[in-house]
Amino acid sequence: MKSVEVDLTSQECLFEKKQVATIGFFDGVHRGHRYLIDQLQPADDEETMVITFDRHPLQLLHPETYPKVLSSLDVKLLLLSYTKVENVAVLQFDKDLAALSARDFMEHVLRDKLNVSKLVLGYDNRFGKRTEGHEERFEDYVAYGRELDIEVVRAQEWTNDGQKVSSSVIRRYLQRGDIEHANECLGYNYTIVGTVVEGYHEGRKMGFPTANLDTTQWGQLLPAPGVYAVNVRLKNSMTWRWGMMNIGIRPTFGGHEQTQEINIFDFDENIYGDILLVKFLKRIREEQRFDSHEALAAQLETDRKEVEKMKNEK
Repeated sequence: MKSVEVDLTSQECLFEKKQVATIGFFDGVHRGHRYLIDQLQPADDEETMVITFDRHPLQLLHPETYPKVLSSLDVKLLLLSYTKVENVAVLQFDKDLAALSARDFMEHVLRDKLNVSKLVLGYDNRFGKRTEGHEERFEDYVAYGRELDIEVVRAQEWTNDGQKVSSSVIRRYLQRGDIEHANECLGYNYTIVGTVVEGYHEGRKMGFPTANLDTTQWGQLLPAPGVYAVNVRLKNSMTWRWGMMNIGIRPTFGGHEQTQEINIFDFDENIYGDILLVKFLKRIREEQRFDSHEALAAQLETDRKEVEKMKNEK
């Protein structure tokens, strides 16, 4: 897969071959996205392309409603590399791009810059600056395409047992702690990235040393508070280790700020400053307050046994 950052100030066309393309933010590159990409069917003299953005459009247009993302740009490109798509064009979503009408975008970006000959649109996809009293319909894109020699077709929609699959649906599952349904829609285990930072060391005192994770740099959505069975991959390692992760405010210790703490099984090395990948497998229980540290330690031992059982059944 070839990935290019598109400089719209340049007049150069970036691709010699005609491109059969689709466009969207592709947050999480879930099963619906991959079904859409599979519908890019090029002729022998054409290539396939995904057109995406460096940030969510709402981050610029309506920051008050900007959602936490399922995948950073780097992770999104990695996930796209596992599909059959040949090219990925990353557009910088800025005020100039946001100001383009749908027709101007199709002419100056899709046709002139990216050499798109066919555009496959997702079932609910819209693009281009909206004018008051008018919202582009699929038929409008088709009409613009006829003028510009770009064939526009509507993709078939993928559902999961009749349920529409979208990044928004997956976010709602994660916000409820419903990891299993989120993973089913994603087609893989939801994964976050974080840096190990200094913590409170309360877990170590109870025999459960934890790595405290700072995820703010990547802006990813965290699942609902609770205890989760996870797999963890350390920096410069291809091995996924088992563990359990608590997301919450540590109510037993009188905490008020949310933390992310991971107990990695059979591991006790200094990894401060390292970057970890964390895959969520299952929510074990909700976060709760215990009357004593001893009661919490006993529950953590029960949690660990449940995760160990999952590990042994794999």
